[in-house]
Amino acid sequence: MFNSKEIGKDEYISFVTENKEMMYRVAFGYLHDETKALDTVDEAVYLGYMHRKDLKEHKYLKTWVTRILINECFKVLRKGKRELNMEVLPENSSDFEEDSISLKLAINNLPEELRKIIVLRYFGGYTISDTAEILEIPEGTVSTRSRRALEILRVEVSD
Repeated sequence: MFNSKEIGKDEYISFVTENKEMMYRVAFGYLHDETKALDTVDEAVYLGYMHRKDLKEHKYLKTWVTRILINECFKVLRKGKRELNMEVLPENSSDFEEDSISLKLAINNLPEELRKIIVLRYFGGYTISDTAEILEIPEGTVSTRSRRALEILRVEVSD
């Protein structure tokens, strides 16, 4: 079906400019490697641009591009190029405290289903509803997994 309300080049560029930091944090949360995260974000931005006519509703642009990004991260992981480098987690301008190493390791040791939630919610800044939509799971599941992950992290970091 032809979409007459295709996202324009300028609108897409504006979206990418506003969300590039969030996209990097999400990619880094999956890949744990700065170079791979940057390359994956570049690839996701390119794929989103090339297929922007496939998006049916503008309001889903952020979710749609994030889903492309996650799929690209999984592609990198499937190719066996994953390196466990937890020396640097995405961070804002503030520095992590001394116990951040144990937090980084604890996040890395979370089961995959819980780590996905933490990466999207706390590094990507997504709401429970957005996270549920991206991962294609119910909001209640996101909420439950988020609480479980935070409990595990609290125990791991407090030891």
